[in-house]
Amino acid sequence: SKAKRNAGDLAKQFGNEAFLAAEHTAEGIAANTLPEGRLFDVANKVSDYRLSKIDKQETTCGFCAVGCRFEMWGKDGESLGVVPVDDPDTAPANNFSTCVKGKFGHEFANSEKRVTEPLIRNDDGELEPASWDEALDYVADRLTEIQDEHGIDALGCLASSKGSNEEAYLVQKFARQVLGTKNIDNCARLCHSSTVAALQQTVGYGAMTNRINEDVGEADAYLISGSNTTESHPVLATRIKQNVRDGADLVVFDPREVGIAEHADQYTRTNPGYDVAWLNGLMRYIIEHDLQDTEFIERNTKNFEDLKEKVQAFTPEKVEELAGVSPDELASAAETLAEADTVVFGWAMGMTQQSHGTENLLAMADLALLLGQLGKPGAGLSPFRGQNNVQGGGGDMGTLPGSLPGYQDPADDEVGEKFADVWGERPPEEPGLKVPEMLAEAHEGNLRGMYVVGENPALSEPDIQHAAEALEDLEFLVVQDIFMTETADHADVILPAATSPEKHGTFTNTERRVQRVRPTAEPPGEARQDWEITQALANRLGYDWDYDHPREVMDEINSLAPIYGGVTYERLESGEEHGLQWPCWDEDHAGTPYLYDYEEGNFNHDDGKARFVPADGGHPGEVPDEEFPLTLTSGRVLYHWHTGQITRRVEGLMSHVGESFVEIHPDTAEQLGVADGEYVRVESRRGSIVVKAQVTDRVGPGTLFIPMHFAAGAVNKLTGETFDPTAGIPEYKVSSVRLEPLGPETDEAVLRTPDAGAGSVAGDD
Repeated sequence: SKAKRNAGDLAKQFGNEAFLAAEHTAEGIAANTLPEGRLFDVANKVSDYRLSKIDKQETTCGFCAVGCRFEMWGKDGESLGVVPVDDPDTAPANNFSTCVKGKFGHEFANSEKRVTEPLIRNDDGELEPASWDEALDYVADRLTEIQDEHGIDALGCLASSKGSNEEAYLVQKFARQVLGTKNIDNCARLCHSSTVAALQQTVGYGAMTNRINEDVGEADAYLISGSNTTESHPVLATRIKQNVRDGADLVVFDPREVGIAEHADQYTRTNPGYDVAWLNGLMRYIIEHDLQDTEFIERNTKNFEDLKEKVQAFTPEKVEELAGVSPDELASAAETLAEADTVVFGWAMGMTQQSHGTENLLAMADLALLLGQLGKPGAGLSPFRGQNNVQGGGGDMGTLPGSLPGYQDPADDEVGEKFADVWGERPPEEPGLKVPEMLAEAHEGNLRGMYVVGENPALSEPDIQHAAEALEDLEFLVVQDIFMTETADHADVILPAATSPEKHGTFTNTERRVQRVRPTAEPPGEARQDWEITQALANRLGYDWDYDHPREVMDEINSLAPIYGGVTYERLESGEEHGLQWPCWDEDHAGTPYLYDYEEGNFNHDDGKARFVPADGGHPGEVPDEEFPLTLTSGRVLYHWHTGQITRRVEGLMSHVGESFVEIHPDTAEQLGVADGEYVRVESRRGSIVVKAQVTDRVGPGTLFIPMHFAAGAVNKLTGETFDPTAGIPEYKVSSVRLEPLGPETDEAVLRTPDAGAGSVAGDD
């Protein structure tokens, strides 16, 4: 393509990192130029400062959870850009590759719209600048007043999956120790909570079982579903595509022909919301044709007969009726996966964000166990996590209502006593409220105050009209963030925070690898690192936290969370160990590339055996009807990330995808009289938005797709409050809607005003 020829020319000028950045820029779109930005800015600014010292720090990317490593360059307090680290030992997840967002997306840190001083809302409803002392005293007083009047559980806290492990740990400690409330959660509730719930039931740990480069990058076959890998995790997708070009088999099941499907040996379009049907159908075929790994099953699993009985109902005819998968496609996929020596099972939010997402992932785990594809090189269960630290900050650190750091049970007396010895008091034993439950209780007047760190529920929750009402119903809302977010619009106090190029800490990537984060710039104005702010609040409320550096917080984490027992800054900075995969039990332990063992099992259950947990089929919370005859799904595009709070502030990225849109199949467009490029109104039972139509066969007839990245034309105005009963995750991926053409121009275009100044860095789900 012309884009790749241009990339080759860039490589001659700037090296391999320019080629890879250009390649990822071209991925999935018809683009033949790089976005304006960081590569050229770095080159120009380096020449400007040629005789001066530039601060170069090896750090970890703050976008997705692949955990790419690179050098970040800074000068005079400003982040200049990044240069990949050309060393597979230093950058185990990405080697020297970076994606377009990782390469060009960091200029948001220098935005003039950063919040740089504390703000307090006055009696007239206006936000006024305040000193840190004024803001912290006011927050402490109001939180105390609410608890004195309404009890300790009238408050709730939301932690960030964008911040560091250390910062997330302190937020949950603040909730449980300082406030004494059990109500602590984070945005992992909205993305992979169903993954965690399913994997804990089947194999024991709710995390990826293997490694990125050595296993995801070298499998003999892949089953990928519900993951727009090329646009959501471009570096990971590049590794998969390279392996497929070298002969690996790629099978993709998805309602939408996402970019990774273009490289598949078999792409099968499925009906949205019926994934259990085709997964159970695959297992039925495998068992019926005796293609399972019987020795592995007998040696390492329990409840196989229960699974065998459950899947019998999912005949090829039933699967086609429910999921739209033909018998031939089902047989072809089953035989490809069964014949492969090693298989990686990859998924993301297309599988998890459903009213029965946990059932989807139980079935996926059952399939991996059936084929014996765990505990060996090139195989495993590989959830592709979204935010940079959703594995660590969103789960490992205990920012969950029923889990302490290291996934320990707060009701366990031995665990509780251990925490009491360090904290001086035992954490609450009962599970608290999940994110959607907190907002529901706020709406009912039972939850009176919230401390929200780096989250944006006003845009990330389903039915955001209802979410906004709940936030407005709170007596007191504190938002700690780097921009004025949609949630901050409802806040009584806003505390200015630092972003990843301005902080020390660690992130844990999707393969459980703990890696260092280092700053190249200072937070602007009065802004502070999140851990410093949370510590200052704790001390205002009568505690004596005295951490001088995040390394001291990590020392406390490894003393309390056994899976982090051997993780120390000394090891992470030694130059010999570039990231440690948990479980890392002590300082003599090298970390754990594979969570389990093909021969010995070692699954995280008392007897070391995995469990088959048969999955029940179900239907979506909404199905099309006469009033709302179309099915809407949502997801991501290459140039943006989650709810767009960072990328909508990067001019080069906005120049490629600057507004929301809806994909519609040509047959559906013809039936409704919709032309490509004109504006349409999409309406559900919750609300309506106006977006531009893209007529494409990436989606199937009767199905629409809208990206999740925009505040104007926000897809979550349309999604409903149907939740997975086990994980509490909302069903973002299936909603019933109708569509009305509005023509190439419309007075309602005001609804799609430019997004570049809207939103925040941290409220992404």
